[in-house]
Amino acid sequence: MQKLEADREALDAKQRELEAQAAKEVGQVILGTGLETFSKKGLKKVAEAVGQLGETAAIAKLTASSSSRASSPTKETG
Repeated sequence: MQKLEADREALDAKQRELEAQAAKEVGQVILGTGLETFSKKGLKKVAEAVGQLGETAAIAKLTASSSSRASSPTKETG
């Protein structure tokens, strides 16, 4: 039983280590994209929404959204 408990503790420690490494890698990807300026709460909402859509659908939706904004005429005041 002690062996199982020791193995479990080692697995938990390894999981924490892998999670910390993953967080570091995600942070490095985000730096310089503009997302680093989002609040923690806002970034979490964006990440959850993108996660629900999935990578391909999220990219398609964001690309379509930015394309439609770029091609739509802007209202000028004069």
